[in-house]
Amino acid sequence: MLNKVSSPLHPSDAVLSKARLTPYFLEDGEDFACMLVLPGGGYSRIAGHEGGPVAGWFNSLGISAAVLEYTTWDGAPIYPKPQQQALYAMRLLRAQAREHGIDPARIGVIGFSAGGHLAACVSHGFDREDWLLDPDGELAGISARPDASMLCYAVTSSGFYAHVSSYKNLLGPDVTEEQADFMSWEKHAHPQCPPTFLWHTAADETVPVNNSYLMALALQANKTPHELHVFPDGAHGRGLGTFADRRHPVVGQWRGLAERWLLGLGF
Repeated sequence: MLNKVSSPLHPSDAVLSKARLTPYFLEDGEDFACMLVLPGGGYSRIAGHEGGPVAGWFNSLGISAAVLEYTTWDGAPIYPKPQQQALYAMRLLRAQAREHGIDPARIGVIGFSAGGHLAACVSHGFDREDWLLDPDGELAGISARPDASMLCYAVTSSGFYAHVSSYKNLLGPDVTEEQADFMSWEKHAHPQCPPTFLWHTAADETVPVNNSYLMALALQANKTPHELHVFPDGAHGRGLGTFADRRHPVVGQWRGLAERWLLGLGF
């Protein structure tokens, strides 16, 4: 495994220089699949246990990974910076895939909580022109569409089931219903969305499980291949489900289920 020190997405761009990418690339002389990891934190911070440990788990499966530390709440609305940073990271990984031993046709995205919202932005809004930054003009024709999407107890819905603070941190404290709806992904699913794996806990009191139910229904309506797992117990933010939580040991099953799902996609 090669774990480089994190570096800015772009050294001088005003938006991209504020995000950092840490690669966890495998080195064995072949082209590996790769996952872009987007930790959660309510768009107010980066949750460390949903970053590096997740990348390390992918490495154990023979999959390269890269963790993105995107812009979070700094006292003012941050939209669309995280979206621009995440799409740029996807395109950068694809553009530089061969030099890092990555198969450009097997690059996916995974996000947790608010990072799951950002992963949904990548998966559903990969072609939004105002999110596609290219300061050096070197990414023309490079797609930001992931080949697989994993949404882990993700913030995907506004309205009654919204995680309100995530939307306020992203869009500002005076966010309107119309603005929030624009970022409510069950309302904007389309047939070009990538195959999607979702998991949640029914007991989540922070991000209601209905976020994942509604997202899965939207994927079904668009005939997008998807797999949804809901575990009865477990609080929000379980990450890999490996840390001390003997009360809810079932949550960790998501990793084995996800591994088989990824294998089915050729990852």
